[in-house]
Amino acid sequence: MRYRIHCDGASRGNPGEAAAGVVIYDAIGTIAGRIAVRLGVMTNNQAEYHAVLAGMRLVEQLRPSAIEFRLDSELAVQQLSGAWKIKNTRLRDLAARVHAAAPAGVPVSYVHLGRSENSLADRLANWALDRTSPDTANGF
Repeated sequence: MRYRIHCDGASRGNPGEAAAGVVIYDAIGTIAGRIAVRLGVMTNNQAEYHAVLAGMRLVEQLRPSAIEFRLDSELAVQQLSGAWKIKNTRLRDLAARVHAAAPAGVPVSYVHLGRSENSLADRLANWALDRTSPDTANGF
């Protein structure tokens, strides 16, 4: 089955506390999986890559026949697609991890979309930050 994966990384600061949100849709648009992950301190671009990596690991369990990642980060889309060079060493290492995590023989594509089209993944990333932030731990 083909899966469409919406990913978003969030960083409060830049670098700052970061999280990832991932939503997996099956071929008919039903949510097949989702995850919100706290990542620690990193840049927003690093969080975007970690979101893709989390999505890759999650979708692997579904035994996909094709995977399409949708992100609102044009940088991540262009770099992971191979259209743009990755000059940053950390992002280059993360890209290698993403590509290595792809299920063997499964076509993977990356599509840029507007933020409004990625709202659930964004909400999941922010939810992870809000639920674990020291600022909200005591209800403040």
